Amino acid sequence: MSSERSARPQGNLDHAEKVSLGAGVFRRCDGCGDTQLSESFAYGVCPRCGHHERLSAEQWMQLLLDPGSFEPEGEALAPTDPLRFSDGRPYPERVASARRSSGATEAIRVGAATLAGRPIMFGAFVFRFMGGSMGSVVGERLTRLFERAASARRPAVVLSASGGARMQEGIFSLMQMARTVAALGRLREVSMPFVSVLLDPTTGGVAASYALLGDVNLAEPRALIGFAGPRVIEQTIGQKLPEGFQRSEFLLEHGMIDQIAERREMRATIARVLALLLDD
Repeated sequence: MSSERSARPQGNLDHAEKVSLGAGVFRRCDGCGDTQLSESFAYGVCPRCGHHERLSAEQWMQLLLDPGSFEPEGEALAPTDPLRFSDGRPYPERVASARRSSGATEAIRVGAATLAGRPIMFGAFVFRFMGGSMGSVVGERLTRLFERAASARRPAVVLSASGGARMQEGIFSLMQMARTVAALGRLREVSMPFVSVLLDPTTGGVAASYALLGDVNLAEPRALIGFAGPRVIEQTIGQKLPEGFQRSEFLLEHGMIDQIAERREMRATIARVLALLLDD
């Protein structure tokens, strides 16, 4: 029987003998819908249409930072539940679930690092953690990032990807908008730059606070950036919005950001910006 099977042409394999490709061999682009080999999506960018899929904070660290240079801070910080909020599930349960599903302790990771050999303070949002929402812990970590950058006289680089303020914390979440902007002011006092990188999406209280206050605001192509979403705005004003409204290209055309950088160019772009701002 083994000799018969080996002699059988490969094109005539019966159903039981067909070989299945492993999961993850192919990937479907969320932008154009085209399905291609996963390995062709370099940096998570579709080779056909250029759509930038979302990367995790860890993937961004690997892409931007010098290997082994990231020193995390504030990982032990955890939110409390002063409002005893429940939307069908108690808030502490939602936080615990987000930690399990995302593998992160909160919706942002911050710490000291080097980028192209330059010491920086670095932060990257974890969108998988409750939509990257900014609660008290996110605000505290960002505040510490800016304050340490000021004391150590290091530039700050933050990658934002957020749905905005965390509703489960109510006013305590909204307070983080003022806290982060105030901490950023301390960085400005020592003339250290803040490079803000706006990913898809950067909305709500994050966009309305520190995220658009960079000395240089960079963005990825087609990233959604704004306060309220386009659908909410259309329903509120009863008008159709312009094509591409609140996308990176629209913001660049209207002077709200400084440059759009493709992902494969992001590390070199940030390094060049820091060199222009800091080197004599």
